[in-house]
Amino acid sequence: MDLTQKTIAELKQMADQLSLSYKSKIRKADLIALIEGAQAEQRKKREKEAQEHKKKEAAHIKSRYKLKDNLSDSTYSEGPVKILPAGYGIIERDGGALPVYVSSSQVQKFRVETGDILGGRVRSPKRGEKYAAMLFLEKVNGVKTADLIKKMEKLMNAPKNNHADRYAKTQTGVLDVNPEGYGFLRIEKNFYPGDNDVYVPANIIRRYNLRTGDLIAGHLRKSDESEKQDALLYVETVNGAIPESIVHRPRFERLTPIFPRDKITLETNRDAISARIIDLFAPIGKGQRGLIVAPPKSGKTTLLKAIANGVRQNSPDIKLMILLVDERPEEVTDMERSVDAKIIYSTFDESAHRQLSAAQMTLARAKRLVEQGQDVMILVDSLTRLVRGNNLVIEPSGRTLTGGLDPASLHFPKQFFGSARNIENGGSLTIIATALVDTGSRMDDIIYEEFKGTGNMELHLNRDLAERRIYPAIDIKKSGTRREELLLSPEALKMSANIRKVYGKDGADEMAEKIILLLTRTESNAVFLKRILKN
Repeated sequence: MDLTQKTIAELKQMADQLSLSYKSKIRKADLIALIEGAQAEQRKKREKEAQEHKKKEAAHIKSRYKLKDNLSDSTYSEGPVKILPAGYGIIERDGGALPVYVSSSQVQKFRVETGDILGGRVRSPKRGEKYAAMLFLEKVNGVKTADLIKKMEKLMNAPKNNHADRYAKTQTGVLDVNPEGYGFLRIEKNFYPGDNDVYVPANIIRRYNLRTGDLIAGHLRKSDESEKQDALLYVETVNGAIPESIVHRPRFERLTPIFPRDKITLETNRDAISARIIDLFAPIGKGQRGLIVAPPKSGKTTLLKAIANGVRQNSPDIKLMILLVDERPEEVTDMERSVDAKIIYSTFDESAHRQLSAAQMTLARAKRLVEQGQDVMILVDSLTRLVRGNNLVIEPSGRTLTGGLDPASLHFPKQFFGSARNIENGGSLTIIATALVDTGSRMDDIIYEEFKGTGNMELHLNRDLAERRIYPAIDIKKSGTRREELLLSPEALKMSANIRKVYGKDGADEMAEKIILLLTRTESNAVFLKRILKN
């Protein structure tokens, strides 16, 4: 562009666009020199930016293959990768070809996991090497690595990403305090440790007398380069209350336990026969420590669902939690869809450490609620599997019971089950747990014998009834509640005693059949009670 052909007015307009300062009475030649100098600076800046962009592109390519190696000597190979504990990967090849080594830097850059299908340029092994090497990683599961890089850059440079709200909004989690004094808010399901956990400094824990199991709500600060996790900046609430109000709360172990006095009604409708039988012959009160003794395929899971639905419908003020230990995944899904409750689970394909951790956090969470005067119920399936898992992770005591059970493995499960209690000045923890019998395992029989006298309510399921498809398969003769006179009305207590006396000579299956038939002919337990007393 020939600036000499421009007028003074046009040159001044160009200078203003370039944000140049000049005197009002500047000569045309000086103004042209000023503009040309600014334009030259802009050209240099654009060229520099272009060079930096090229360097970045080259760096991306360099990170995917080794520049010392010649790509023309390589061949294309593709296959599933196995990530080893050391961080690098190995691709096994068919036809006797040597495996392919995938560097840890490539694994980390593209977040490769075991089973991913990798494709790229591979060179033959050099002297002293056992494997061929991946020079240039081109595809991960059919997606070009260049596209993956662009996608990651887009996510990193986005002005608003999925984690922006994490620091702007209040976050909640259940506190897990370490022996060193600091702790973490467990954000993931089942209270498992995870990448999104929040670090809680020891000074905050001491200031508010926080304990494992507290539900903390507060704001976070972002972690810096030296920190692995975000940290809790300040506490807004603890278990729904302001933090200052819980500083002097009592400890669960110092609360005074008493016998259950407030009955939890489970009956929901005419067809809820199992719940109606429990209400009449083995009532559950707030603070009950109940054991459901169940052989395989006797309907214990269905019974637990009936109890949970009865509690949810008749006592919505009770905080209901269901702990599934070493459970089948499909049973977990069924329970989640059938019951409106907080479900904590560990499936049989998970480690025993995780099973134990889930149980410990569940108990701690329940204790914190009871300390604040709330009523909590935990349904456990099963206590037997909890002992089995604990038997695998504890330090051996040097003693072994029949069936390979270490006596020390009973300590935590007994502590868990023994925590059920009714508190004198308000609050209760009810635990109804299943115990497996007749499984063919001597260990299971020993576990049941150890817990046999620890509960104050027992409900026995009968295998013969279940095999004859008589449900609920409850053995009413063996089932009952200690101090049931505190839970049942005088009329209900008299009716229960009379029925046990009248049908006591019959077998368990005959007695169950007759009582189930009587219950199906009445609208409710109240009608059933009136009819029995009248006759």
